[in-house]
Amino acid sequence: MSTPFYVSPQQAMADRAEYARKGIARGRSVVVLQYADGIVFVAENPSRALHKVSEIYDRIAFAAVGKYNEFENLRIGGVRYADLRGYTYDREDVTARGLANVYAQTLGTIFSSNAEKPYEVELIVAEVGAAPEDDQIYRLPHDGSIVDEHGSVAVGGNSDQIGSYMDQRHREGMSLGETLKLGAVALARDSNGGERELSAEQLEVAVLDRQRSQKRKFKRVPAAQVARLLEETPAPEAREDSSEE
Repeated sequence: MSTPFYVSPQQAMADRAEYARKGIARGRSVVVLQYADGIVFVAENPSRALHKVSEIYDRIAFAAVGKYNEFENLRIGGVRYADLRGYTYDREDVTARGLANVYAQTLGTIFSSNAEKPYEVELIVAEVGAAPEDDQIYRLPHDGSIVDEHGSVAVGGNSDQIGSYMDQRHREGMSLGETLKLGAVALARDSNGGERELSAEQLEVAVLDRQRSQKRKFKRVPAAQVARLLEETPAPEAREDSSEE
């Protein structure tokens, strides 16, 4: 009779986390940045049909990296949750915080379950407010934890290097062109600190624009406008209080 193979719960969870992290790291990155009039989403995504950034509700958008079928299921679930809550109560009751909590419960349950593999996804849920200080950005890793972010955040790929680069250059009150340029340049950096060339056609760009008169604040930025903004805007420089690593 063979001896049963034992794996401690701590080791099992560590293995599941490593599996999910490796899957997420293989995906192309997404960055989210606050600017003067709202929140901009910039993703490296040459596909015109398979979106990494999508609208969830009036003031709320969703970005994700990892396995497309997994985060698409989560996106659809989020839309259904928002529609049901807005219909049952009031549209103002649908918030990014509430949606992030729903996603956290789903991801946490899947991650801790031995019956299925963990989701290889990392999410960002953002809500634009009436003023920059009212904006909300939440990052949700594969294990269902919630991280409250401000200013700028990156997920997927070499997100640590990209996030550090943006932190050194992002500042309050930036224009759409400045934040878009910063996001595009950050995404073009590889894990060794070098730079690639990313064209407007390789980027998926969307914004939550607080200046829009209608309730729905989400809009996609077409490639022609992206190309014009990138061409007109100079490369970002590090803040004086920051230093390159």
